[in-house]
Amino acid sequence: MNAKHIRALGLAAALVGWSFTAGLDKPWRRHPIAQAGYGTGLALAARAPLGLRPPNLISGWRLGGVVAGAVAAGVAVGAAVPQVRAAMLQRELPARPGHWLAVEIPLGTVWSEETAFRGALATVAGDAFGPSVGRMVQALTFGLTHVPDARGAGEPIGVTVAVTGLAGWVFGLLAERSGSLVAPMLAHLAINEAGAIAALAVRRFGQGSQFGGVRQ
Repeated sequence: MNAKHIRALGLAAALVGWSFTAGLDKPWRRHPIAQAGYGTGLALAARAPLGLRPPNLISGWRLGGVVAGAVAAGVAVGAAVPQVRAAMLQRELPARPGHWLAVEIPLGTVWSEETAFRGALATVAGDAFGPSVGRMVQALTFGLTHVPDARGAGEPIGVTVAVTGLAGWVFGLLAERSGSLVAPMLAHLAINEAGAIAALAVRRFGQGSQFGGVRQ
């Protein structure tokens, strides 16, 4: 194991460790600005190529837009399934939905995670292990960082790690194919925002009302 391997695995371990501090009684820990600053700082320290300038920016918008549209459509279809709506009704939602949609998701979740994982960790791990293995390291780490959330929500840990790990792998592939973090950011944003809006809509109109063209 050389210095690059140690650096990559050390960063992966630090990201997992950071995720376990989310439950601490510290208001700043989950603040969107703190989260975004953490991810941005890691990306800058790793000298990660963010691809926020043309032509990579344009490529990211194109690829990410297509994926985001498909994701949003899929969530809309899924929200019409009675079992899915029932699960959404049981979901605990934030007290300030507007702040959740406009600040917490795009800044505290999407920007912070994409800069940290598809930016910093993908760059360091790719340099240490090569593109394919590096993407796997990034994806596995991304999955493991969702263990605290799964435990807090009472969800199956193995399933959560597998699903979020797969998402991390896809996000990494989008970043590589487009050369820009904009692509995975748009896809990530679509998943979280569409799911959040669907949950709010179901809660607003109720399980028994018409939603997505289906009446129960």
